[in-house]
Amino acid sequence: MSIKDRLQQDMKDAMRARDKARLSTIRLILAAIKQREVDERIELDDAQVVAVLDKMVKQRRESIAQFGQAGRDDLVAQENSELEVITPYMPAALSASEIDQLVDAALAATGAASIRDMGKVMAELKPQLAGRADMGAVSALIKARLG
Repeated sequence: MSIKDRLQQDMKDAMRARDKARLSTIRLILAAIKQREVDERIELDDAQVVAVLDKMVKQRRESIAQFGQAGRDDLVAQENSELEVITPYMPAALSASEIDQLVDAALAATGAASIRDMGKVMAELKPQLAGRADMGAVSALIKARLG
């Protein structure tokens, strides 16, 4: 079952259960997916849906940090509840050792020797790590290894 199909089924279940918070968040996810499909005139596959979900998770985490600094606990709670609904649709996160192994393999495959080769390494890793690791942290790890 694809992620979109799971979302559709979970939306129906949330309607039946009268779970307004969950229903609202699932509709938000489906709207973001539909928007991208309309904009690009394509049907999104699971990898592309994960990219949309990853973007939504990143936005929620940034919002939580900003609302927390501003002392808006009500908005922090709302963003956290949305994050709890979005996260189960994401693929399982990779451990630090798994990320290290993938970075080592990408460095070997691309023959990267200096920081100038970072783009090649990131291009090699992005499909494997999409939605499964924080790309900012991976980028910092690659810089440390190449620098």
